[in-house]
Amino acid sequence: MGGGGALKQILIDSGVGNYIGEIAAKSQLSPLLLAWTVAAVIRTACGSATVAALTAGGIAAPVVAVTGVNPELMVLATGAGSLIFSPPNDPGFWLFKEFFGLTVKQTVRTWCVLETIISVMGLAGVLVLEAII
Repeated sequence: MGGGGALKQILIDSGVGNYIGEIAAKSQLSPLLLAWTVAAVIRTACGSATVAALTAGGIAAPVVAVTGVNPELMVLATGAGSLIFSPPNDPGFWLFKEFFGLTVKQTVRTWCVLETIISVMGLAGVLVLEAII
């Protein structure tokens, strides 16, 4: 958690968050999809959903200010992105594997697939909510 908070603060202090916010305001890409993608990439790279959510949140905050997107939906999109895949460098992966006595291959085929479905369906739900609101 401390690592995610530190990385988020580095991104804010360096101006990266504002830069991404300006790019998002000028692009045709939905800010919600951008937040989900950033969180998903960080989750896959570092393995921690907490670090992914905190870091992506630090990037997404300036995007909300620049684009005027609904902040509640941005939180949901970021959270959904932070759940994707659950790679083997995630402690939850190993807990699930050991609790159920699975092999690594079985865990990838169940837990990782489940986490990805949750993440993608979360994004779909956010996009539906955006269309309704």
